[in-house]
Amino acid sequence: MKRLYLLRHAKALPGDGGTEDFDRTLMLSGMQDGAAVARYIRKRDYEVDLILCSSSARTTQTAELVLQEIDAPIEYRANLYLAEASRLVAAVRGAPAAAAGLMIVGHNPGMEECAALLAREPVRRKERARHEALDEKFPTGALAILDFDVGRWRDVREKTGKLADFVRPKDL
Repeated sequence: MKRLYLLRHAKALPGDGGTEDFDRTLMLSGMQDGAAVARYIRKRDYEVDLILCSSSARTTQTAELVLQEIDAPIEYRANLYLAEASRLVAAVRGAPAAAAGLMIVGHNPGMEECAALLAREPVRRKERARHEALDEKFPTGALAILDFDVGRWRDVREKTGKLADFVRPKDL
């Protein structure tokens, strides 16, 4: 089994015209939300073997909050900056087979589209409730967790991931 963690960066400062989008940093509330989600990951004993992170300031800061709670190697990738779902899925499929738990820290709309693309139709009531929350919105700081019944990341296919968890900062 492979477990995919899709984490959207926490709330960032708005663009002010003088700051490039890539360089936008987290707001204080974003830092608090990111830390709360990171604590949630640790408390639930979620195991992350590798983090792939967009190299923007806000995603890097979000990932650093996660790394304060868990120990995992991280790769910063420029090609994940504002990546579309297809690029995110390609990153998933290219992940090393040895990593059972893979986290991607990125941006919307790509993260939301990737989760929707990979998630299967809900089977049970709890899974259906998670899908409804995901369909409603994938806000800043949200974390979607999908489980795939595969041995290698390259075998991940659309509509085959069980939405095992979906948490938003407001849920914590």
